[in-house]
Amino acid sequence: MDRSDYAILTAIAVITVIIGLVTTNQSLGTFFAESTRQAATTTAAMAWITWWALVVGFAIAGGVEAWVSTQQISELLEGHGPRSLGVATFFGFVSSSCSYSAIATAKNLYKKGASAAAALAAFQFASTNLVIEIGIVIWLLLGWEFLLADIIGGLLLIGLMSVGFVYVVPDKILDEARENVTDDEGITVQDPVCGMEVDPEETDYSIEHDGQTYYFCSQSCKDSFDPEAANTSIPEKATSWSGWKGLADKQWKEWAMLWDEIAIGFIFAGLIAGFIPESVWTSVFSGATFGLPVYVLWTAALGAIIGVVTFVCSVGNVPFGTVLWTRGLPFGSVLSYIFADLIVPPIMKAYDEYYGTTFAAVLSLMIFVAAVIVGFVIHFLFLSVGLIPSRAAAEVAEVSIELNYKLVLNVLATVFFLFLYWLHKQDSVGGGERSSEDHATMMN
Repeated sequence: MDRSDYAILTAIAVITVIIGLVTTNQSLGTFFAESTRQAATTTAAMAWITWWALVVGFAIAGGVEAWVSTQQISELLEGHGPRSLGVATFFGFVSSSCSYSAIATAKNLYKKGASAAAALAAFQFASTNLVIEIGIVIWLLLGWEFLLADIIGGLLLIGLMSVGFVYVVPDKILDEARENVTDDEGITVQDPVCGMEVDPEETDYSIEHDGQTYYFCSQSCKDSFDPEAANTSIPEKATSWSGWKGLADKQWKEWAMLWDEIAIGFIFAGLIAGFIPESVWTSVFSGATFGLPVYVLWTAALGAIIGVVTFVCSVGNVPFGTVLWTRGLPFGSVLSYIFADLIVPPIMKAYDEYYGTTFAAVLSLMIFVAAVIVGFVIHFLFLSVGLIPSRAAAEVAEVSIELNYKLVLNVLATVFFLFLYWLHKQDSVGGGERSSEDHATMMN
């Protein structure tokens, strides 16, 4: 996020507080004090409940990014059949949770030959909304019914978007989008040491080994390169010190990109829970005036719009979605809100830069429409089988640290987090003399 994004979020936070102050029946001093306390405790409670899940999820995402080559994956995603979509969905499921990282990886897969259905529908959506950590957080805050709905709805959304890419979007628009990516950045390969994307025609650093050329972003990476390590299997990487060093570096990159959005999600959930009176939510979600189908449809669209204007992505969406659920937003509409995180303004701007204005508009519209349709369908599917949970079961509570499984998991997660941070700060394995921060400084 840049400064303008933070300015918009600050304005939304101020408006939230003002709405509460204007609509409350309490004295302003009492209301402000009680609401501030509730906002703080709600934020802290949600962070406490989800901390261990975030640490584990980011570590898994870091391992996948460090140990699996996107070049290898892109070769499996050239078609739009069940196999390609299945591989893309699975790779996304075990991959990044950061929406910005997900769209960047999807762009690279598309540029390297993956189909739009596999890269921009299956992988991109799965790596944001079906990843392990968001699933655990949904389960902890909203319940297993929402987790099941997220999985089924996510697969349905991937299917809808894939059909759209194959049968609705003209091939000309898809070809232009791929040309825009290739013309702007050229065909790139992955640096086998640090994982950065490198243009073979521009870099001055390369090595020929066993008939294969390896390209590097810097002299340091070239000097650190071990040809034997480049061809090691995933199990070998997972059981080596250098493999875990790579995992630590990649997962820290994920934290660096997403920590502020997660924090913003918790803070906004606290503000909404603390400052917006129940009477306001009752008036907004006043009931199925024109029948339940119409009510669910327009609130699904409203949920998707809220997802767009709040700027929050991926895991950071869930705490806010929990508050919306407890305040009256229908079951399926909460899913539409969560699924709309791939069309927040900064990401739509990135689509425009990557693929051009026409394709960016098409992609954004497809995601919005699919999110609304899926929310609508999932609501009535779960209603028909009696799986819509009670709002009272959602975890929006004051923080309470007790000797239970949450305390044990959070302590273990904190130890693991500190270990990975320590490993990340160590000098690069294999002869490198600079830390990853020094490497980033040189590349900038």
